[in-house]
Amino acid sequence: MTRRRLPTPDERRLWRIAMRDAEPMPGRAVEPEPDPPPFPGYDEPVATTLAPPPTVPARGAPSPASSRPSLPPLTPGSTANIDRRTGDRFRRGELEIDGRIDLHGMTQAQAHGALAAFVHRAWNEGRRCVLVITGKGSFTGGAGVLRQAAPRWLGDPALRPMVLAIQPARPKDGGDGALYVLIKRRRDRKD
Repeated sequence: MTRRRLPTPDERRLWRIAMRDAEPMPGRAVEPEPDPPPFPGYDEPVATTLAPPPTVPARGAPSPASSRPSLPPLTPGSTANIDRRTGDRFRRGELEIDGRIDLHGMTQAQAHGALAAFVHRAWNEGRRCVLVITGKGSFTGGAGVLRQAAPRWLGDPALRPMVLAIQPARPKDGGDGALYVLIKRRRDRKD
C-alpha cells in the first residue's frame, strides 16, 4: 500500500494563490485561510511598543506601490506597451531569446513558483525576451492547465511591473505550447 504525500504548507499557500480567482464547484466549500506560523520564540513575552518590521521588496524588484498606479491588463498578442519596431519584431519571433523555462511535468504550484522565480531572475539579470514553455495540454481536446494559467500568473501584481508583453510563440519555438515574454528594462541598472 502506497501512502499519498500530503502537500506542504508552502504548496498549499501557492495553491491558494493560484486558485484565488477560481469559484468553488457547487456544494464545495473553500478551506479557511490558516493562521500564519508563529515567530521563533513565540512563547516569549513580546513588548507591545514594538512596531512590525518594514517589508522590503526583493533585491531591486519594483514594488507594486512604486510602479504606475494601474498597469493595463496583460493580454497575449497586445503590444500596446512597446514601440512599433520592437512590437513587430516581438510578434514575428525575431527577438533573440535570452532565456527559457520549461514547465512540463510540474504541478501548478511548482510551475507558478518556478515561473515567478524565473521572471525575477531574468529581470535582475537584464534579459529582454524569454521563452516560457507550457505545453499544449492533453490530447483529449482540453486546453492545457499551465497554458491557460501562465498568462494570468504573468499578469499578477508581483510580476506585472517586470513584464511588458506576452505573445504566443512561433512554431519553431513551440507554437501554441509556448509564450514569448518581453521583460521590462531595469532603469537602475548600470551596464
